[in-house]
Amino acid sequence: MTLASHDAFLLLSFGGPEGMDDVIPFLENVLRGRDVPAARLQEVAHHYEIFGGVSPLNAQNRSLLASIEGEFAARGPRLPVYWGNRNWNPFLEDTLRLMAADGVKRALGFVTSAYSSYSGCRQYREDIDRARAAVGPSAPVVDKLRAFYNHPGFIEANAAGVRAAFAEIPDVVRGATALVFTAHSIPMAMAAGSRYEEQVRETARLVAEAVGRAEWSLAYQSRSGPPSQPWLGPDIGEHLRALRETGFRDVVVSPIGFVSDHMEVVYDLDIEARTVAKDLRINLVRATTAGIHPAFVSMIRELVLERTEDAPRRALGEMVLAPDECPAECCPAPVRRPAARA
Repeated sequence: MTLASHDAFLLLSFGGPEGMDDVIPFLENVLRGRDVPAARLQEVAHHYEIFGGVSPLNAQNRSLLASIEGEFAARGPRLPVYWGNRNWNPFLEDTLRLMAADGVKRALGFVTSAYSSYSGCRQYREDIDRARAAVGPSAPVVDKLRAFYNHPGFIEANAAGVRAAFAEIPDVVRGATALVFTAHSIPMAMAAGSRYEEQVRETARLVAEAVGRAEWSLAYQSRSGPPSQPWLGPDIGEHLRALRETGFRDVVVSPIGFVSDHMEVVYDLDIEARTVAKDLRINLVRATTAGIHPAFVSMIRELVLERTEDAPRRALGEMVLAPDECPAECCPAPVRRPAARA
């Protein structure tokens, strides 16, 4: 195999505000092109206000970037690392300008999303194309690394979080504790054009298998669309109510749909879902995400070596490996409909 010559690594992420003055401009970037009522914008802004307007995501990405730098320095490859966001500083366009000034010609891009969907894959590729066009002929080529939902490193990092969560459950009830995995809900129409739901369910199965749990369930969180639009479910709140009706009093929740404990984890699970659980008298323990777990950081290095040194492509389960080059028709953009007005 003839391998492309890559001379840099690029971390691509969603971005998040780092103060109250950032929140509304950040949300306007996120919702660009959508007809979202101002009341909904203010509602989401309040979520950030609870945390002083600071999303945990940027700090977590700085930690991840430092861990990747350390991994590369210790074990190779010798690639400089960069970081660019979709919706807030450092913006991807600015990062590509910096990379061009540094003489970077071709980079490998790691997206902080494990799954195939429009928002988790194709939209990042569109972001890259748009930023490269803005930078001009000197912009480096960015080759996106593959989806990693079934990579052993991602599974082990999540399994470690689940084991630690179960350790917080009293021994006497640990065997009767429910294990619930969560992922970001997306519109059914978007899910139909991708393998997102299938991949999330496979990750859940693999993590449950790794921790020796035969019984588990999958719920979704962070829905943001109008009520008239069908989204993946059940919602985690609804699911907790159903679990309580069947007798469960202890629940471990593992947010495998996310790679770090950012706003949609700390608000939607640690505040909203925990409030529901408290009302239901359920003891809810939330597992950590992959974060900077050594197995996850090592996985990122392995994904790079797949492309730079033709290293073996590791995966668990029997699903086909995600390709390096996405087919032209995969994960199509959703059709935007005007939001319903009162």
